[in-house]
Formats: sequence, structure tokens, C-alpha cells
Amino acid sequence: MKSLFFKEINSFFGSLIGYLVIALFLVALGLIVWVFPESNVLDYGFADLEALFTYTPYVFTFLVPALSMRAIAEERKSGTWELLRTSPLNILQVVLAKYLALFCLVLVSVLPTLLYLYSIIQLGDPVGNIDQAGFFGSWIGLVMIGGVFASVGLFASSLTSQQVVAFVLGVFLCFVLYFGFSALADMQSGAFSYWVEELSLSYHYISLSRGVVNSGDVFFMLGMIWLFLGGSVLVLKNK
Repeated sequence: MKSLFFKEINSFFGSLIGYLVIALFLVALGLIVWVFPESNVLDYGFADLEALFTYTPYVFTFLVPALSMRAIAEERKSGTWELLRTSPLNILQVVLAKYLALFCLVLVSVLPTLLYLYSIIQLGDPVGNIDQAGFFGSWIGLVMIGGVFASVGLFASSLTSQQVVAFVLGVFLCFVLYFGFSALADMQSGAFSYWVEELSLSYHYISLSRGVVNSGDVFFMLGMIWLFLGGSVLVLKNK
């Protein structure tokens, strides 16, 4: 399992595409936080990184499926999936190894954003005047959103042998999970609206961004991860 994990990591960073995807992600966030007039922190006038945590899930909706689309689809298309199945690993171990590699890639993409915290701390008046609890709550929520999207992307990749199809399916599912339920809840009223809203990833992400890491929000996201990983295992077993 460890060897498969490192194989996935090496295959990603062994090509220019891997570095390009992460670089585009960081450039996009940098433009949103520091350059674009409607969202940049310097014009906002407050030592706050709300723009970073508001817009990153939008970027994740496309970034994470782009990272995960080849995880299983390429194995099946190239014929190496049958070779992998002859290894001592069972399907669950294969899925877990690929998921952990994807999650590490997401984490590597998000880690440089901690430099923004240092920058904002230095820009505060006085220095250090920032809601650090809110920042780290939002950052933990962002990492967990990336973990959920990685499991969704892996599930999409298990459904097809075409990487483009896996990417489109992954984007669609991520969009529905983060934005779709919230939009549906807005069209309803009463208790039903509240139940639908609780199914939305954005609801739990916003809850974490308040600076209080609620166990209910964490368990919901962990449950979503296991749901899609289990779906991947079932799909691969049936095929």
C-alpha cells in the first residue's frame, strides 16, 4: 500500500502538469486575495482573509477533479488496472492508497496559503491584530473540503476510463455538494429547508469558519469522505 501511495505521488510530480496545476491554483488565489479590486485585502482595509476562504472552494471545484481524474480512469484505459489487481492489495487498499496520495496533493496545494496569514499579521494595526481562531477554523474547513472533493473525484474516476468524463463528473458532483443543496434550501421554507441546508458542504464549512471546530461538522465531512470511498470500492468490485 505504501509503494502504491508513493507511486501516485511520483507520477504526479514526475510530470510538468502536476506543477502547472498547483501553480495555477496558487496564482488564482493570489490574484483574488491581493490584486482583483472587488476582493483584494489591501483595498478592503481590514486584516482579514475572508476573500481567501470565500473563493477557494470555487477554485477547488475545478482543481481537485483535475488532480483526481486520472487516478483510476488512466489505470483502466492503459490496461494497468488488471495488473494492479494481481497485486497482494485488495480493492479497498488500492482506493485508500490513491485517496491518501490525492489528499496529500491537496494539502501541498493549500499549505502555501499559510504565508498569507503571516502577511496579514504583519499588515495588521497593531501587528498581529487578526482573528487567528477564525483563520485556523476556516483553514481546517478548507482542508476538509479538499478531502471531500478528493474522494468525490476518485469516485468519478472509478466510473469511467475516460479522464475528461471523470473530470466533468467530478466537477458536477463537487458543485452539487457545495452549492446545489444550499440553492435548493433557499427555494424551500420551514424545517425541510433546514434539513436540506445541513446536507450542504458550504453549511458546515461556514460553521467551521467561525473559529469553533464543531465535532458535528467534522464528522459530517468524514462521513462524506467514507461514503464516496465506499462508492468507489463498490463500483470497482462490480466492474
